[in-house]
Amino acid sequence: MKIAPTIEGGLRIDPETEEDWHILRAIALDANGCEIDLADRLGGLITDEKISEDWQDIVVPDLRESFSDDLHYIYAAIETAAAFQDAKESPIWITREDAFTWYSGLNQARLALEDKYKFGPDPESDPANLTPIRHEALLRNHFYCALQSFILQHSL
Repeated sequence: MKIAPTIEGGLRIDPETEEDWHILRAIALDANGCEIDLADRLGGLITDEKISEDWQDIVVPDLRESFSDDLHYIYAAIETAAAFQDAKESPIWITREDAFTWYSGLNQARLALEDKYKFGPDPESDPANLTPIRHEALLRNHFYCALQSFILQHSL
């Protein structure tokens, strides 16, 4: 996969292999990989009873919709590019206008992976000690982090 900044201040992603497409498609899958969605997990952090009920009723639904919209946007961008994969020129564009959407979706995926696999500072998170599934998840997590860094550098 090649990722390059554009003159306009965005990024161009050129997936080159089926594995590249797999990693990109995994953004939405990883973000939705928890039993409890991110909006509810964030709502659960509000411990004050007076605020908690309002937060659950007012803020959580809007957060859920916003997070879902971001992931649908990313999924559509990936699948649109994938539809032209045979043309050997099927870039995915991240513009300044949609950079925050991508950043949000990648963040959702990273938070879900951390929640599911608990990478953190755990010595078992050493790549040498990981099962193949956890190792692949850790690699995706690192890729998502790197892509977020590129977005911060070139688009936000």
